[in-house]
Amino acid sequence: MSCDIGLYGLAVMGQNFALNMASHGFKVCVGNRSPAKVDLTVQRAKDEGDLPIVGTKSPEEFVKQLSKPRKIIILVMAGKPVDQTIATLSEYLEEGDVIIDGGNEWYQNTLRRSKELEAKKIHFVGMGISGGEEGARNGPSLMPGGPKEAYDMI
Repeated sequence: MSCDIGLYGLAVMGQNFALNMASHGFKVCVGNRSPAKVDLTVQRAKDEGDLPIVGTKSPEEFVKQLSKPRKIIILVMAGKPVDQTIATLSEYLEEGDVIIDGGNEWYQNTLRRSKELEAKKIHFVGMGISGGEEGARNGPSLMPGGPKEAYDMI
């Protein structure tokens, strides 16, 4: 299955946001450092109406499941974990792909990451997600910022 979008990071917000997108007809690929979180999310998708979620066990497999240009939302703890996730995933990305940081990050880190990824011709969007667990599942407030070209793709 070629997925519309990927979501990497399956704590409370990530899991619920993936289920939200899937319940609105998007094919969502999910990944996480911990395979148990992937299994839990896939099971929840089945329990909530056989929603179109594909679970993966490695970053490479995660990226390969996505249609091009790839669109990836990362929802991991702010700071170093975001940098590590970007470094890991970007090994498999290509020019024109988009990484969306859905965490609450310090704006200077967002600017730095955008500049670093621009050198690889990978788009970067910082996108605050407001509404907590309930909002992530049923209707969050999304506040994206980044290049217009990337915004138009997402």
